[in-house]
Amino acid sequence: MKFRLIHKTQYKYAGPVSSYHSLACVMPKSLPQQECSNFSLVISPFPDEISQRADYFGNTVHYFSIHKPHTRLTVLAKSLIETRAFTIPEQLITCAEVRELLANSLKNKLLEYVLPSPFVYWDDEIRNYARDCFPDDEPLYRCARRLCHKIYSEFTYVPDFTTIYTPLKTVLKEKKGVCQDFSHLAIACFRSLGFAARYVSGYLETQPPPGKPKLQGSDATHAWVSVYVPGMGWCDFDPTNDVVPQERHIVTAWGRDYGDVPPLKGILFSSGGHEFHVAVDVLPVP
Repeated sequence: MKFRLIHKTQYKYAGPVSSYHSLACVMPKSLPQQECSNFSLVISPFPDEISQRADYFGNTVHYFSIHKPHTRLTVLAKSLIETRAFTIPEQLITCAEVRELLANSLKNKLLEYVLPSPFVYWDDEIRNYARDCFPDDEPLYRCARRLCHKIYSEFTYVPDFTTIYTPLKTVLKEKKGVCQDFSHLAIACFRSLGFAARYVSGYLETQPPPGKPKLQGSDATHAWVSVYVPGMGWCDFDPTNDVVPQERHIVTAWGRDYGDVPPLKGILFSSGGHEFHVAVDVLPVP
């Protein structure tokens, strides 16, 4: 499937901003199941500096700075994406076997996905919520699907009920939130039981297939989770929609949690507040 992706962020400041420094993480990845053949980033006012690099997690980020006074900022990212469906050859490695492998030969690149991170932490309540989904003698992949189905079935998608700083304990208690909350909770559940899990940031197609309901999370940035299964590698799951991501999910970046991969992260010098608006379109290309 081919998509034209448009992600527009606009800031309006109460007073002039004299200097602004930012990292933009909005360029989709090129992966075996996904190719980004065209990408453009237009920033207004025109930045004094702009450069592209790969961050610690291998995501493409653009650093830019604006040193002239301004009261508005627009960041417009456009991409042409082709995605492919793929078959997942399920390995029957059990939860107990995975825990043993990770505990005995944990690679440096996996360790950070097992430990707590700024937005992902847990206690006995979160561990106990997940425990019944992961019998020791069952394949980890199936158990991961079971956990995501449990979250999908028991939680309600409620925009604006939470912020990125809402504690996971509150999300678990209220059974409400958005894709970021459900992804962080799922990651906390995986890590609490000794598995490696990471946060995936991206987009979801805005138009559903004929006869299908529109999926939650469209017309906005989306988030889901990826779990490391030995013999299979990283396997994606979307607890918000209870699906295994395929060609309708577009991957932008991954990290330990949202804090590693926000679309825009900046520092500005100003004496007033600001308003911002984000608009996302994922348009199928005939």
